[in-house]
Amino acid sequence: MPRPKIPRRLAFQPNVYFFKPRGIPLRELEEEVLLPDEVEALKLYELDNFDQKIAAKKMAISQPTFARILGSAHKKIARAIVAGKALRIQEK
Repeated sequence: MPRPKIPRRLAFQPNVYFFKPRGIPLRELEEEVLLPDEVEALKLYELDNFDQKIAAKKMAISQPTFARILGSAHKKIARAIVAGKALRIQEK
């Protein structure tokens, strides 16, 4: 049985939930889904310029977990850009 997921502190709520390539209807695109904790990690690290230790403390998780979440978010964004997929931000 897997270990239960520790609740994370998420403060950021985006106003937009989809990004897609221009000129292609959304219904024709595959999606990459960003989870709320991945969006929070991106915001804290890339926009607020916190280092990983401080950002991890703000989310109430360990630094290695924060690094995995951030890496996952970066991969999803890269796949969406390179493959021309829509990027959907999952709501909380």
